Amino acid sequence: MTVLVFCIVFIFLGFSTQAQNFTCSPKDLDSLRAFAEHLESGVDVWGFNASSPNCCSWEGITCSSSSSLGLNDRINYGRVVKLELGRKRLLGNISDSLGNLEQLRTLNLSHNFLKGFIPQSILHLPKLEILDLSNNEISGWFPSSTNLPLIRVVNISENSIMGSVPVGICSNSTKISVMNMAENNFTGILPLGLGNCTSLEELSLAANFISGGLPEDIFQLLNLKKLALQENLFSGQLSNLIGNLSNLVEVDLSLNEFSGNLPDVFDKFVQLRQFSAQSNRFSGKIPTSLANSPTISTISLRNNSLGGTIDLNCSAMVNLVSLNLATNQFHGEIPRNLPTCPKLRTINFGRNNFSGQVPASFKNFQSLAYISLSNSSISNLTGALEILQHCRNLTTLVLTLNFRDEEMPSNPSLQFVGLKTLVIANCRLTGQIPQWLNGCRNLQLLDLSWNHLEGSIPYWFGNLSSLFYLDLSNNSFTGEIPKELTRMQSLISGNVSMEEPSPDFPFFVRRNQSGFKYRQVVSFPPTLELGNNFLTGPIWPEFGNLKELHVLDLKCNNLSGPIPSSLSGMTSLETLDLSFNNLNGTIPSSLSRLSFLSKFSVAHNDLSGAIPTGGQFLTFPNSSFEGNPDLCGEHGPHPCPESSKIPHISADRSKKSRGKTIAMGVGIGLGTIILLSLVSLIIVCSCKRRVVNQEKEDSHTIEKGFEDTSSLVILCQNKDSNKGILLDDLLKATDNFDQSNIIGCGGFGLVYKAVFPDGRKVAIKRLSGEYFQMEREFQAEIETLSRAQHQNLVHLQGYCKYRTDRFLIYTYMENGSLDYWLHEKTNGPTSLDWRTRLQIAQGAARGLAYLHQSCEPHILHRDIKSSNILLNEKFEAHLADFGLARLILPYDTHVTTDLVGTLGYIPPEYGQASVATYKGDIYSFGVVLLELLTSKRPMDMCRPRASRDLISWVAQMKREKRETEVFDPFIYDKQHAPQMLTVLEIACLCLSENPRIRPCTQQLVSWLDNIDSTSTLDSS
Repeated sequence: MTVLVFCIVFIFLGFSTQAQNFTCSPKDLDSLRAFAEHLESGVDVWGFNASSPNCCSWEGITCSSSSSLGLNDRINYGRVVKLELGRKRLLGNISDSLGNLEQLRTLNLSHNFLKGFIPQSILHLPKLEILDLSNNEISGWFPSSTNLPLIRVVNISENSIMGSVPVGICSNSTKISVMNMAENNFTGILPLGLGNCTSLEELSLAANFISGGLPEDIFQLLNLKKLALQENLFSGQLSNLIGNLSNLVEVDLSLNEFSGNLPDVFDKFVQLRQFSAQSNRFSGKIPTSLANSPTISTISLRNNSLGGTIDLNCSAMVNLVSLNLATNQFHGEIPRNLPTCPKLRTINFGRNNFSGQVPASFKNFQSLAYISLSNSSISNLTGALEILQHCRNLTTLVLTLNFRDEEMPSNPSLQFVGLKTLVIANCRLTGQIPQWLNGCRNLQLLDLSWNHLEGSIPYWFGNLSSLFYLDLSNNSFTGEIPKELTRMQSLISGNVSMEEPSPDFPFFVRRNQSGFKYRQVVSFPPTLELGNNFLTGPIWPEFGNLKELHVLDLKCNNLSGPIPSSLSGMTSLETLDLSFNNLNGTIPSSLSRLSFLSKFSVAHNDLSGAIPTGGQFLTFPNSSFEGNPDLCGEHGPHPCPESSKIPHISADRSKKSRGKTIAMGVGIGLGTIILLSLVSLIIVCSCKRRVVNQEKEDSHTIEKGFEDTSSLVILCQNKDSNKGILLDDLLKATDNFDQSNIIGCGGFGLVYKAVFPDGRKVAIKRLSGEYFQMEREFQAEIETLSRAQHQNLVHLQGYCKYRTDRFLIYTYMENGSLDYWLHEKTNGPTSLDWRTRLQIAQGAARGLAYLHQSCEPHILHRDIKSSNILLNEKFEAHLADFGLARLILPYDTHVTTDLVGTLGYIPPEYGQASVATYKGDIYSFGVVLLELLTSKRPMDMCRPRASRDLISWVAQMKREKRETEVFDPFIYDKQHAPQMLTVLEIACLCLSENPRIRPCTQQLVSWLDNIDSTSTLDSS
């Protein structure tokens, strides 16, 4: 027996050695050589220069002998059967020479940087079984002629291939089991033809621009197990014929425009485990067959218009794990039988219209781990917590925007041993922080913000070793900050084990001025938010021990004493807000060592001395330091005396500044007197009570705050009506600023559509944010738009100040923003032809030229971007959002200012000096021109790495003489190619790194208005 085994092993090794010694077929070698020559980099390890090159021994190549393949070759050559070069950083075009590898079975070139077209020759390889070109930069149309009789897997996902979905591949390739064409630029309806792929088991067309309904032959794919159609433009009602696909396991229809009722055919799916149809327009009730499915594991129907009561048969749904029905129109009580779903762990019922309370039956919900009932109109927080504490596996509990004006339960017997995330924000709860929270020893994230809680902050928060995110802002806490908070272990060592909930369980939080974002717990920054309270006492020097802390927000309290220099020990800090307190002393220069600090404010304190100039300090806006009249330096109200200048300032810069000091002193002195008068008024009414809550998801809650108001709206040159308008009229016209009327969101607030009884439509911006920033935005808009009247500027119709609220009323623009049409609206780019885009560019240029050269005094916009270009019903451009604008005298060329703008639009020189210029606006306008030409965002992290930065990508394509490839294929044709190339040249001039090379706005207007006169640009 031993001899027999030895012989078998010997024979096998002999054949193996022989296989490795094949000589590569000369024909295959030539094909590979041509393939390599078409590449710019990537296969340098192949030995073409060897005396006897043998491709069968090269990396990524597998050969089989001619004889084993049944070939009658005179010499038993090695024939290439597999070419596997995934993730090899290949750069260049795919050569059609690969079509000569006639014995090729597997072609894998995935995850590289290949570009150009797919050669038609490789789609005629007679033996090819696996074709994987995914994750490249391939463009153009998919070849219409294909003949792959043995193909089983086709993966061309994550490229930029355009045209119709190439269903013709199924006509003579009936063995295909996997077809992945996701994340390309396929357009139009889905043609008939997929029904011929009778062996298909996986079909993914996700993230394209495919529209219309589903063709009937797709329902003939009886072997289909996975159907991924998410992120397209599919519309219409989902056919009952989908029930024919009885072998489906995963179905994803989310982010489309399907409507009507969901078909009641789920009883025909004998293996279905995942069904996602979120963000469509489905209505009606949950189908009975879905509510009785014994196989379903995950249901996601979030963000539809489903209604009625939720009636699930948990005795049948034995495999249900995750249920997401948030943002629908369900009503009635929360289903009492959910605890009888034996495996149900994740529930998201947020933003529905439930009534009543958390059912008592939830005491027995032992499988429950994650639940969100935010904004679902439930009451009795005490009862809810007493019930949910019995859910021993509960780790995440989100109850935001419920339990209005109830008291925080203080029952010491409450126990949440396993709880890691607790959010009870925006409920207007009264009372104090309860002692039972001290028993939540595993707590990692706690958010009790925007309530009416009082008393002191408990010291024992410092003993919760896993707590890394604590938000107690916008309450009424008093006393000192407990020193124990400086000993929070998770903020010192950062050793917190994060258990991430289901990806279908988002959190709704506000983290920055750009608006509201859904965030997962794992991405929350380590944070201490204690702002907008009544805290007193010092800022403890021991805060410097919190090396892992990212955000420290103590604004709008009554803190006193100096700013400890030891805060520089918080080496991970990104945000430090100490504004609106009673701090004194100097700003420690050691803070300049905080290299990650991107947001800093000590505004409105009693600080003095020189503002540090090292590190990040030169990038902070002047508003970070205002309200401190004794500060001096770059961002202060006046220059520092020579003896107290910070040594970081160069001698050259000091000499240049000295000559201007006398001239500036007079103006600054007068300005300071006026500013201090205004500041004193602002401080009286600013942070000693909180401003209107901007984090509310439910706008109905503001109604109470405006009861019995009659503030007059000041009208600006309103020709439509002489009748006075009251704040009550604005409330009625917006349904009390209901969220359904939100039409935009900017850095300083939300914009609402308002309709008055006479049918007039206006847009109302309700400003939000820190008080001083809000007031500055408000004043800048009024001052700018009251001076500037032009057909390509948005028209300010009126404004209103009421308590801490500010409202700006504009002409309503029917077609929203350019950003919406280019980047948000699913079929937006296809709706903007080249003539329309050119008209938008011309109008925006005229508006900018008026600001720069005709208006007195001249105006710098400082935030030109596609979202600030609004379009009326005729798609005529109007510049908007002048909250960052600055007035500038005609004989000046710049204004000293803070670094503002939007990422992707900010000119490079703004990062080097706090100076805004006309040429900065020109640079931003150049970015907008690129957006019009390409339909791409300035920065898009979802794009392939090489094209994430639009400006760099376009510059690279120009260097490679491939300019026409950057144009949006929906608008590019031979007729308009000359105009588009001219506009591209104009854009590139605007984007010159040297501001002096950039044109002025009058040149822009001339060039764009005379776009067909090529000599215009050449001569300039």
